Amino acid sequence: MMRILLFLGTNLAVVLIASITLSLLGFNGIMAANGIDLNLQGLLVFCAVFGFAGSLFSLLISKWLAKMSTGTAIISQPRTHHEQWLLQTVEQLSRDAGIKMPEVGIFPATQANAFATGWNKNDALVAVSQGLLERFSPDEVKAVLAHEIGHVANGDMVTLALIQGVVNTFVMFFARIIGNFVDKVILKNESGRGIGFYVTTIVAELVLGILATTIVMWFSRKREFRADEAGARLAGTPAMIGALQRLQQEQNLPAQLPDSLTAFGINGGRKQGLKSLFMSHPPLEVRIEALRQRG
Repeated sequence: MMRILLFLGTNLAVVLIASITLSLLGFNGIMAANGIDLNLQGLLVFCAVFGFAGSLFSLLISKWLAKMSTGTAIISQPRTHHEQWLLQTVEQLSRDAGIKMPEVGIFPATQANAFATGWNKNDALVAVSQGLLERFSPDEVKAVLAHEIGHVANGDMVTLALIQGVVNTFVMFFARIIGNFVDKVILKNESGRGIGFYVTTIVAELVLGILATTIVMWFSRKREFRADEAGARLAGTPAMIGALQRLQQEQNLPAQLPDSLTAFGINGGRKQGLKSLFMSHPPLEVRIEALRQRG
C-alpha cells in the first residue's frame, strides 16, 4: 500500500510541478495554429519540462526514497564498535575526497552491497548492507565505502539525473512526432488529434524508452569504472580489487536493491546476451582487470 501511495504521490507532484512550469513559460500547446501540424518548438518545451521534471524530482527526494525503500537505519549515535568504525572510515574517506561527510546507514539485506545517493555531493547518503558488514574484512568494507564515496565525489547522481532528463525529453518528442505522422498521414485524420495519435504515441514511447535505456545504462557502466578508480585511489588498489573479488564469490545471491538505486550500488548482478545492454554495472571480472591494468 505504501509503494502505491508513494508512486501516486510522486507522479502527482511531478505533474503539478511540470504544469506550473509550463504556465510560467507561457506554453500554448503542441499543435500549430492550423490544428493539424505540430508546433515543434512548443512540443520540445513540453517534452523537456515533463522529461526533466520526473528525473530532477526523483533526484531531490532520492535520500528519503532510498531510506524508505531499503529500510536503511541512519547511524546518528554509534551504539557499537562496528558503527563507530563505519562512521570514522566514511569521515576519513570523505575528507580525502574533498566532500562533506554524508549520512551513513545500514540496510537489512543478506546480499553484500552498498549504495550512495543524494541530490548533491555535499548532501549525500552512503549505506551498506548488513550482509556486507558481517562477511567482508575491514579493508574490503573500506574499499566498498571508497567506491561509493567516489560516486558522490564524481557527482554521478546529478549527472545521471540530467542524462535521464535528456533521454526522457527526446523519447517523448519523437514519440509524438511518430504519433502525429501515423494519425495525419496514414490514418488521414484532418483535425485535432485522433485515437491513432494517442495509441501510436504510447507504443512509440515504450519502444523508444527501452532503446533509450541502453544509453543511460552505457553511461552508468562508464561511471562505475570511475568510481572503482576513486575507490582504488582512496583505499588502495589491492583493497579495491579484493573487494570486487569478494563480490564475485557472492554473485549468485539474489539482488536486494530497488531498481532506482541499482546504478549506485557496488554490485549490479550479472546479465548475458542482449540483457547485457541493460546492465548498470560492467562485469566484475572486467572491472578487476581494468584496475590491474591501471596499476
